Amino acid sequence: MSRTVRIAIDVMGGDHGPTVIVPGAEIAALRRPDTEYLLFGDQKQIAPVLAKQTRIKNAKVIHTDVAVRMDDKPSQALRKGRKVSSMWLAIEAVKKGEADVAISAGNTGALMAMSLFCLKPLAGIDRPAIAAIWPSMRGESIVLDVGASIGSDAKQLVDNAVMGAAMARVVFDLDKPTVGLLNVGVEEMKGVEEVREAGQILRDMNAANFDYRGFVEGDDISKGTVDVIVTEGFTGNIALKTAEGTARQIGEYLRSAMSRTLSAKIGYLFARGAFQVLRDKMDPRRANGGLFLGLNGLVVKSHGGTDAEGFASAIEIGYDVVRHNLIKGIADGLRREAPQTPEPAKEMQQ
Repeated sequence: MSRTVRIAIDVMGGDHGPTVIVPGAEIAALRRPDTEYLLFGDQKQIAPVLAKQTRIKNAKVIHTDVAVRMDDKPSQALRKGRKVSSMWLAIEAVKKGEADVAISAGNTGALMAMSLFCLKPLAGIDRPAIAAIWPSMRGESIVLDVGASIGSDAKQLVDNAVMGAAMARVVFDLDKPTVGLLNVGVEEMKGVEEVREAGQILRDMNAANFDYRGFVEGDDISKGTVDVIVTEGFTGNIALKTAEGTARQIGEYLRSAMSRTLSAKIGYLFARGAFQVLRDKMDPRRANGGLFLGLNGLVVKSHGGTDAEGFASAIEIGYDVVRHNLIKGIADGLRREAPQTPEPAKEMQQ
């Protein structure tokens, strides 16, 4: 029998704190009973919420008076929260081997800064990336980076491709996932210099563990044209927020249309099963949880405004990547796909 997955949670993170985070942990515990929780935060706020939960059997509360605010700058968060905040202590538990993954709905910039400072990047990685699991017409894809950093050079985009492919192999159980580079067109001469250069490197790599399919456009994300879509954080974050907003907009349109007239209401009664399937597929909570890739440890970022169901989804993502040993998969992929440096020629004997 496999061992318990140990999950460290920043309970004070996000817009709602313990009132959402703890119930989310209970939902996840029901689905993933082989888990134990380290809950970091204000014990006075956590205890009454935790007392109402009946399915969390293995939980330890570690008290701290300090919490990172959602509007703190990363530098401020590091100054006042290093070694003492609920966010830092959750990450540090991963570093110390006390937990397998850290989950937080807190300030993204602060979480990335603390994760980078505490866990350090994997060998060969310049910048970590945030990867999101994205629903598509074909099922699900991985998109990265969706907000870890603004702008990337060619090497960083190539690193994202290697890390995203490693994640797709373990999460989607694919032998050779397909990878595309997000661009303004599929033609090789289009796009900014960094994207064109990254495309050339990926073509020349002839990677053994993923299939590079060239440039893809914005509509290919929802089509599911490839398993992994690679971009930089500015573009990726805009794409993510646009998709989430569009899903909510369509849902509101459907609710309005189905309640407008008596015949529409009757039609809804006959088609409500199909509408429930559509609602489930479009629910942003299903894919809540951005995974920080490229660090010596696993960290998952939940949306700050999520509800308990959404936070449970973030915990489940963390659980799954622990079970699939994602860190080893990424490290192996980076070693395998790293460009080989030719050995210097030996001097000829005279």
